Parts: sequence; C-alpha cells; structure tokens
Amino acid sequence: MMRWIARIALLLVLLAALAGGGAWWVYSRVQQPYRGTTDAESFVDIPPGTGPVGIGARLVEAGVVEDAMTFRAAVLISRRARELKAGEYRFDAPMTALAVVDKIARGDVYKRMLTFREGLTIAEMALLFEERGFGPAADFSRAAQNAALIRDLDPAARDLEGYLFPETYALPRNTPASEVVEQMVAGFKKNFDQGLRGAAAADGLTVRQVVTLASLVEKETASGDERPLVAAVYRNRMRIKMGMQADPTVIFALQKAGKYDGNLSKSDLQFDSPYNTYRYAGLPPGPIAAAGRASLEAAVKPAAVDYLYFVSRNDGTHVFATTLAEHNRNVQTWQVRYFRDKRRNR
Repeated sequence: MMRWIARIALLLVLLAALAGGGAWWVYSRVQQPYRGTTDAESFVDIPPGTGPVGIGARLVEAGVVEDAMTFRAAVLISRRARELKAGEYRFDAPMTALAVVDKIARGDVYKRMLTFREGLTIAEMALLFEERGFGPAADFSRAAQNAALIRDLDPAARDLEGYLFPETYALPRNTPASEVVEQMVAGFKKNFDQGLRGAAAADGLTVRQVVTLASLVEKETASGDERPLVAAVYRNRMRIKMGMQADPTVIFALQKAGKYDGNLSKSDLQFDSPYNTYRYAGLPPGPIAAAGRASLEAAVKPAAVDYLYFVSRNDGTHVFATTLAEHNRNVQTWQVRYFRDKRRNR
C-alpha cells in the first residue's frame, strides 16, 4: 500500500512541476549524463522480481544515476516500467537516466566470455567453469550427467561426454551450469548438422560411433590437414577389425580411474578398462573428449588413403604408413633415433 502511495505522490509532484512550468527542469534532469563514481566500471545486479523503486536504489548506490527521483521520473516519462529486466548490467561512462532505463528495458545485460577449447573432457570443462568464476565445478559435472539432452541422437549415452560443443559462450554472470550445458548441447546439434548425420548414416555409422571417432581425431592431432588422415587410419582399422591402439583412450581410462600422472608408460597400456583400445578391439564405449566441427567432418569424410599407422614427428605433425614394416622404420626415425640424438646433444 505504501509503495502505491509513494508512486502516486511522485506522479503528483511531477504533474505539479509540469503544471507549474517545470517541464523543462524535469526533462533536462533525466537528459543530463551522470556518473557518480571514479571507478572505471560499475556493475549493478538486478534480481528477478525487483521493481522500479528497488532498481533505482541499486543504481543510485552504484553511482549510475544521481538520485531515486531522477530515475523514477525517467521511468515515468519512458513508460517502460513493466519492461525493466533482471540481470547484471555494466556501466563504464556517464549516461542519462533515460538511457539507463532504455538499457535495462532492452535487457542489455553484461555477458562474460567462457571458452572451451577442443579436446576437453567433462572433468576438464568443469574445472574451467569454476576457475572462470561461473560456479562450482561440481555443478557443471552434475549438469553434464543429463544424458536426456542428447537422447534423441544417442539413446545409449549415459552422460554428455563428447556432446558439449567446444567454443566461446557469452554468458550472464549468474548463468546456472545447467543452462550452460544446454547451450553446449545445442551447439553440438547445430554443428553436427543434417549433412554430417546423413553422411554418417550412409556409411552405416551411428552418431555415437562418429562422435567417438571424432574425439580420437581431436586428441591425436591439432593439424587441420591431418584430421582426415587420422580419421582414415581409424576408419580403415575399423573396416578390417584391427585394434585402434590409441594412446588417448588409455589416458582417458586412467583419468577416469584417477590414476593418470601426466605420463603414459608401457605398463599403462595393460590397464584394464573398456576404454583401453590396446586391450579391447574396436572403438571405445563412447567419446573421450569434445570434438570440434573439423574433427566431426573428418570422422564422416576421411581422406581416401589406405594408411593404417601414424607416428609423431614431435612437432605436432605425424608420419603416416600403410604397412607395419614402413611404420616400424618411421618409429625408428622419429622416436628412437630422434630422442637418442636429442639426449646426446644436451
């Protein structure tokens, strides 16, 4: 009741000012740029359900508008009281009260950038989510267990590993982890479009197989030119039922078990996990990381080559081979001799 009395009183004051020739004073007041702080920027958080009076109080406290009367006059003149939106707003320069009202009515909330690079796992994304100040890692991990978000494409999914698309997201400060995850799944569906789905189906591959294969490609190489070649190696191995023998799958298995220390040893290749493609034939049970668009494309459109092997040149690129004998020679050149010579030259 008191709130309505205050609003009526304000209206009467304004009407009296207008009737008494104060129209110019009121209009000039709301048109005068103001900044009551020397800070480079000010942030004003408006919780859902906050009315014009509460919003005005927050703006005054932050030094965005001069006083409550000026803000309420601007709201009245603009006739946008019902359009004012919740959210966090950033102010870094003097603004008129009318411009402030317009900004809040448009919902021009401040958004922070959160970048997930290609090749991250859910666990790594969760840590990044927390490090960037968006919320607890546990909240992100929990939201990423909502396999229902991808069930239309992958009924066998138990979580969203591989289905959280890696890119930069513009997010309001208090965006819940569940909404971030939903945006990331939407990003995956947008990028893994009908064209790629159709190409996968034409080759007899399920969405899960493609995404799993793409995650291997993503972890094996960062070279755009090599992605179709790496995909071809794994597709060729799948065709002849040859083991994938992919080191990243062993690392993923060790990480899930909390046993990875940053180094992969020969004994680790015997670690018993369905994700260990040295012990279990075929693709691992599911994706081991988030693949970008280029790796998804490579998985369904591999290079037309008969390669079955590749080994690192130790510079981010690889040497490919068709036969085991050729591969063994490459290993001798780029692994055995390379590191032996490197030790000698220290």
